[in-house]
Amino acid sequence: MAEIVPLGQAVAELVHDGDTVALEGFTHLIPFGAGHEIIRQGRRDLTLVRMTPDMVYDQLIGMGCARRLVFSWGGNPGVGSLHRLRDAVEHDWPAPLRLDEHSHAGMANRYVAGASGLPFAVMRGYAGTDLVRHSTTLATISCPFTGEVLTAVPALRPDVTIVHAQRADAAGDTQVWGLLGCQKEAAFAADRVIVVVEELVSDEVIRADPNRTIIPGLIVDAVVVEPWGAHPSYVQGAYDRDNRFYLDWDPISRDEAATQAWLAEWVLGVSGRGEYIEKLGADRMASLRPSAAAPSGSVDYGEYR
Repeated sequence: MAEIVPLGQAVAELVHDGDTVALEGFTHLIPFGAGHEIIRQGRRDLTLVRMTPDMVYDQLIGMGCARRLVFSWGGNPGVGSLHRLRDAVEHDWPAPLRLDEHSHAGMANRYVAGASGLPFAVMRGYAGTDLVRHSTTLATISCPFTGEVLTAVPALRPDVTIVHAQRADAAGDTQVWGLLGCQKEAAFAADRVIVVVEELVSDEVIRADPNRTIIPGLIVDAVVVEPWGAHPSYVQGAYDRDNRFYLDWDPISRDEAATQAWLAEWVLGVSGRGEYIEKLGADRMASLRPSAAAPSGSVDYGEYR
């Protein structure tokens, strides 16, 4: 059964030094608050996993939390490079970082294999590229039925997956609407799962709209209620993407001292997400809230006797 716990307790109990950690969310619902809590608790030697590592992974890397990054695309979306990531790769600062790069399809297939309990998945997407030749995690395989040469990608099984969502019930049944990435597959592939949500709702709400459930409570270890826990990412229906934050991070992250000063103020200098949001300010928060309602109604399943 999932436990309802504060974010600090969830990270303390379920995220360990040396773990493989997936903070999944494809532009939408990125668990920034959880990433910041991992930094505050000083986790080290992590293998960070995500299809599109962006600013929060740059911050984790800049604080020396990671030794390896498994990913399919990395950057500050719409802005440019992740400069802390580049420093770690190019100059071993603050610590050497090993890269394990894949295509989006490659990452998705690795998650699917892990979620399915299979040792690997097979795909055609790397045909014609030199990734297999240069990668230590990819291999070629011949189809036993046709003889076609394909690429095998190993199953990805995080020690812990953390996802952000709009809502969940006390049992951990988790619902999302809007842009979806590989959160479901990453959760099923993981040994432990933390769900961070904007709102805790009754099981009646979940049962009334079952098609929004992407993660069942039976695989969830902890539910954390943390409004604004995905900022500066967005949560459909709750708050918009804070583009200013992404733009501001670029010049900050180019300079090591400025990066450390920002993290000292916005991450290490606050006790948790509540203080972070208070520091953000009411006006900034109001500017990100929806300007009008856009209801997405449930369907009528019908009752049968």
